[in-house]
Amino acid sequence: MARVVVDVMLKPEILDPQGQAVANALPRLGVTDVSSVRIGRRIEIDFTGEPDLDRAREIADKLLANPVIEDFEIRVEGAAAEVA
Repeated sequence: MARVVVDVMLKPEILDPQGQAVANALPRLGVTDVSSVRIGRRIEIDFTGEPDLDRAREIADKLLANPVIEDFEIRVEGAAAEVA
């Protein structure tokens, strides 16, 4: 079984209120050396045969990510990242 991982993140120019909330809470935990936090999603897709990156890209583009406000990266688990 082949696993493809899709990481979805808000585009850098989009405000991330969840990330901001985490960043604001860190000093209360004694963490003072973090300048920013961004929150994203990791989706794992298991293929029955060889990993199909083109199919995974289509799934991510049409279903998993909103291309207006999010970017995604696709990679075969254990391989180097491929930017979509």
